[in-house]
Parts: sequence; C-alpha cells; structure tokens
Amino acid sequence: MTDNTAPYPLALAAGDTGLPPYAERLNLPQREAVLTSEGPVLMLAGAGTGKTAALTARLAHLIAMRKAWPSEILCVTFTNKAAREMRHRVAQHIGDAVEGMPWLGTFHSICAKMLRRHAELVGLESNYTIIDTDDQLRLLKQLIQQNELDEKRWPARQLAGLVDGWKNRGLNPGDLDAIDNEAYANGRGQQFYQLYQDRLKALNACDFGDLLLHMLTIFRKHREVLEQYQQRFKYILVDEYQDTNAVQYLWLRLLAQARKNICVVGDDDQSIYSWRGAEVANILRFEKDFPGAKVIKLEQNYRSTPHILAAASGLIASNSQRLGKTLWTEVNAGEKVRVIGVWDGPEEARRVGEEIERVEREGVPLDEIAILVRAQYQTREFEDRFIQIGLNYRIIGGFRFYERAEIRDALAYLRVIAQPQDDLAFERIYNQPKRGLGAKTLEKMHQYARRANLPLAAAALQLADSDELPARAAGTIGGLMRQFLHWRERAEQLAPSDLLREVLEETGYNAMLEAEKTTEAKGRLENLSELARAMEEYETLGDFLEHVSLVMDNDASPDEEKVTIMTMHAAKGLEFNHVFLPGWEEGVFPSQRALDEGGLASLEEERRLAYVAITRARRRCTILHAANRRIYGQWTSSIPSRFIEELPAEQIEQETTLTGGASLWRAGLSEQDDPFAHVMRDRPDRSQLRGPGWQRALTSGYETRPAVVKENHRSAASFAAKARTDIAIGARVFHDKFGYGVVTDQEGNKLEIEFEKAGVKRVIDSFVTVAG
Repeated sequence: MTDNTAPYPLALAAGDTGLPPYAERLNLPQREAVLTSEGPVLMLAGAGTGKTAALTARLAHLIAMRKAWPSEILCVTFTNKAAREMRHRVAQHIGDAVEGMPWLGTFHSICAKMLRRHAELVGLESNYTIIDTDDQLRLLKQLIQQNELDEKRWPARQLAGLVDGWKNRGLNPGDLDAIDNEAYANGRGQQFYQLYQDRLKALNACDFGDLLLHMLTIFRKHREVLEQYQQRFKYILVDEYQDTNAVQYLWLRLLAQARKNICVVGDDDQSIYSWRGAEVANILRFEKDFPGAKVIKLEQNYRSTPHILAAASGLIASNSQRLGKTLWTEVNAGEKVRVIGVWDGPEEARRVGEEIERVEREGVPLDEIAILVRAQYQTREFEDRFIQIGLNYRIIGGFRFYERAEIRDALAYLRVIAQPQDDLAFERIYNQPKRGLGAKTLEKMHQYARRANLPLAAAALQLADSDELPARAAGTIGGLMRQFLHWRERAEQLAPSDLLREVLEETGYNAMLEAEKTTEAKGRLENLSELARAMEEYETLGDFLEHVSLVMDNDASPDEEKVTIMTMHAAKGLEFNHVFLPGWEEGVFPSQRALDEGGLASLEEERRLAYVAITRARRRCTILHAANRRIYGQWTSSIPSRFIEELPAEQIEQETTLTGGASLWRAGLSEQDDPFAHVMRDRPDRSQLRGPGWQRALTSGYETRPAVVKENHRSAASFAAKARTDIAIGARVFHDKFGYGVVTDQEGNKLEIEFEKAGVKRVIDSFVTVAG
C-alpha cells in the first residue's frame, strides 16, 4: 500500500450491485456490518449465520477503502487457527496487504508483543521467558515446600488453578478480597500468590496469565502507554466476544475508549466456557459500555433445517440472560428433531449404533455423523458397542476412553494383580500416586531383575527384604508388594468392579485426585467410576482385561471414514449432517455438578450448551435419554432432562422403546434383582409411555420410594458431571524440538499440531506439555 491517493484496485471492481466483491455475496445484515465502519458495532451472530465471512469482509473493507493502514487495525481472535483462517480469507480479498497486519492474532500473542516493549514497567526485562504449565507447577511446589506447607493437603495444582482464575479476573495479589484469600491454605492465598509473582520476576519470567494481566496493569498505571495504543489502533475487531474473560474485557475496553471504533462479533446464546473464566455478561453489557452502539443481528442460518433451528430457538428462549434473536433459513423443512427414550444406557448405545448403520446403508458417509456427549465418561459405552459391531469411530478433543491416563493407571494395577510378570504395568504405577520412589530406585529394580532373571515385581519384593535400597524406599516397596499380595487374595473374593474400587481407595489414587480440587481432576474421577461400572458386566478380572486388550487393538486406517465422538464443548464451531445427543437426563444434562456449583447461572449455561449441540446438526438431530442408569453397581431411575420439555412440541417427534425385561436380561439381572423393579411395576404400561405426558408418567411414584432409593438417585445425579480432557483441539502446547504450537487434530495418542515455527507436525501426546 504505497500509493496514498488511489484506493485498492479491488475496491473499484464492483458488480451489478455497485458493491465491492467482498460484499456482493453477503446478505443485507452482513453487508450492514461490513459497511458500518464508524462507531461501536455489536455483530450478534447466531449459529451458522456466516459471521466469519462478515468479519473478514469488514476487515478487508477497512483496508480496501483506506480507512486505515493494515498496521492500524487490531484484530483479536481466540486461537491461532482462527487468526490464520482470517488472514487467509482477507488475503483473498485484498492480496499481499494482509501481510502488513502485525496486530492480527490471539489475545496472548498480541499482549506478548506489547509486553516485550514495556516489560520494564512491571519489573521484567524485554527478553523475559514465558513458562509452561509444568514449570508453573514445579515453581509452586518449591514455594509450598519452602514455606513448610503440606502439599498433599494443599496441592500445587489447586494453587495453580486459583492463580489462573485470579489472573483471568484481572486481579493482582493486592486485589484479592477475604474470600479469595481464604480459598487456599486457610487464609494464605494472597501470600502465596505474591510469593509466586515475586519469584517469577526474579526469574525474569511470566506465565500465560501474566501476558494480559501485566498489560492491563501497564495501561492502568501508565496513561501515556495506553494513549499510544489508543492512537495507533484506528479500528478494533474482536471475534467470539462472548468467550472473553474479565481481564480480556477490561483490556479491550481501555483500548477502545478513545476512538470507540470497536466491532465485536459473538453470540450470547453460545457462551459455554465459564469454567475457563468466560463471562457472558461482557457481551450483554456491550451497549452500556459503548452508548449508541449499533447492534446488527445475523439471523439467517446457512447450516440447519427449519425444524432444527426452531427447536433450538424454542429451547434457548427459556434463558433470561440473553439479547434475543430468531434464527431462520431458506432451506426445506426437513425432519423434526427426534427424541427417543430407551430403557437403559446399554440400550442407548445399541440404538445409536443401529441408527448409524441404517443411515450408512442410505449412503450417508460416517464422517458426516457425530455423537456429542456432555461428559467424557459417556463415550465408553459407545466405544465398547462400536467395537462389537465393527463400526469405525474417532474421539475428537480427547482420548479414547481406555487411553486416558487415569484409566491406564487403573488398568496397570489390575494387570499386575492378574499377571505379576507384567513389567510394563508395574513400571507405570510403582510410583503412582507418588510414593517417593525415584528413577534410581527403578534402575536398581531393573538391574536386579536382569541379574536374577525375575519379573520386576518379584525383584522389587526381594529388594525390599535386602539392604540394597535405602530403608525408606525398601519400606515403601515392601508395603506396596504386600498390598498386591492382599489384592490377589481379594480378587478371588470380590467382583472385578469392587476390586478396582478397593485398589483406588487403598492406593490413595482417589484421594490424590480429590485433593487437586480442579475440574480436570473431577472429570478423571468420573472416568474411573465409569471404568468400575464397565467392569460390572464381567465375571472375572481376566475376562475384562481380555476385553480391554481387544478394544485397544482396534485401530482403523486413518483413511477410513469414522463416526465422530466428542463432547458438546469440543463441538462448538463444527457441523455434521447427522447428530446424536445421548444422555439427556437430569444430573447428566444439565450436569448436577454444574447446578450445585453455579445455580441458576450454570443452568442457563447448560441450556446454551444444549442450544450449541442441537445447532451442530445440518439435516437430522436425534436426542436420547435412558429411564435407568447403572451407577456404582445399582440400577438408578433417571428423570428425562428438563430441556426435553422445553423443546417446542411442534418441532419434535417423540419415541420410547422401554423394553425393560430384555435389557435386564442382557445385563444379567432378573427383575427381582432390579432395585427399581417395584417402582416400575407401579408405573403405567411401558408400551403406552408416548407423547408429551410420558415424562410425568415415568416419574410418577418417585416420592414414594424408600429413602435408600432417593439417596441412590442423588448419587447418580452428582455422578453425572462434565469433565475436562488433558489436551483438546485448540490447546496451546510446547514440544522440546518444535517449540510452541496449537493442536488442530487429535486421534488416540497422536496429535496434529500447527507449530509457530516448524509448521504442521504429527507427534505423540507424551512429547508435549500444555502451555496454556
């Protein structure tokens, strides 16, 4: 852009509409959002309404019409992938000029660039280091030890989560209130936060939360720096504004206050990341923050059928905290949303498998089919079923159930119990949970095992009775080996599922996860509970381990079509022709844990999540719920989700297949063994439970159950909650060889990562760490 007098050539190339090419294909609200360049603009973009096309066209318009130089536009995204896509699309409109946009990127990348220029204002040097999650935890552990705090009672991971939350809220140590301070170590939260920040400065380092927090602090304390950037950025564009947290919101608001030429794009109905710190209130109060803001609603959907859109719109209308919009489409009506009630969880998996095989025979590619679950533990039932019928599948945004770290740990314990010669399994768990047994102890065990030609576990037992090891290590190993001997005896007396529960308790594995007090840890506990539930179907430990081996051995060719299984959270931004939504029951969805922790606000977010899930479907959406779930070895009656009754009756087609006797027989139970048999006998004929009134029929008589049954119901509800994966698509990670990058695809333990300097690489998950 060297000619200051001539507009961009593309700006002159107009079609019959008299509009530049980048605006010709847009609908009227999209064009309005593109051409309204001055003043604050809220582009309220519903699901599938082409918000990316409008946002990139607006960016191209600002440059093509010479409203600003590329370097005078701040464009903020949430992921590097989104930034790359936007840069690519803009380049299609305006050519190489997009290369002159240094301020198009994620919040963290932009703030990192700013902080390099002003690091001395927060006590850092310009060559500061950004530490990753592992380094953060190591540093916090050092501080905990130095201050003689019990790390088992107050884990470093818990403190890391609190610090991250405080930084997301824009709080420095001095800003914490009494409640925040009491959140850690009985009133020492502020002390440890300050110690951590002081240590980071001494190391000339910061974590990812500091990138935004430090820049917010600089803007607040150094007005001249803020004014410099306010003058630099003539226009500000923000994608996915509904996902901003407090510190991002405050940072943006300061930058935009001078010129007020800020355009934010988002959908309040798709704000589903409060557990990451996102605040839906940010988008709801945009008009208050910027009086006179123009709100442009993008409501024409290019993805789904009218029935799907009407069902989603009817559901989300029950939320009170929203700006309001109504999606519509010009495509044919299509099929109604199907709501299918089944007897139990296994039947739900069977029914979904049958439906997928049917549509596959109709010519629908498996790649166009998705199963979206509320929590990761729900995938196990479907994985087992698909293995049985030979249906290829992939897990996106997480690991296959039996590949998750906590599941592998539990299975390793069981393998050593069943087969003491399993060295690989023993090596995995000899110090998991941490027992103070380091690499030197393991090396000595290996050396002795080779010399004596013994399995590793047997060598460990003999070493424990020798003087080859330090007394403490010998005592620890001896205690562990006595536990294994005890568990082998118990394996003859207990059902496999009960054996697992005993092992998890006696090893302290459950206690380790409970002490972390993080969402991730809660999800791992739920996965372990689901593993125990899966084991209830097997008579012997050997039978179950053989089943797991067969499941783990199943790995379809990467080129083969596969059904996608993922969480609803991970599915945001994606779309499929056919979507199955299982587990729509109270306690599962909406999540009981979310309701317990967040009340009405969490309920509204759960409803937004339901809205997101339904609108992933292009042609067909099927919702399923089960009348019974087997939790902790007992059949528990399930109440259909309240979201089902909130769906408009004219947009759904209900069906129930409550073939209870057959399901009990398949589960190996007689009706006399079913703890809810007396409840079901008192209910109407299952074959007649259809239509709008069937939910009330299913739940009638609930209040007359014995107290123990009610307690079981509450246990089931609290069991069903959301879980977070260790590494998800979109996560920023670090690799020792390739550096920092963002996960773009995931299959089993294989990750596809777009590295900032090395490009796209496929790596094994164990070689990367989550960077934030």
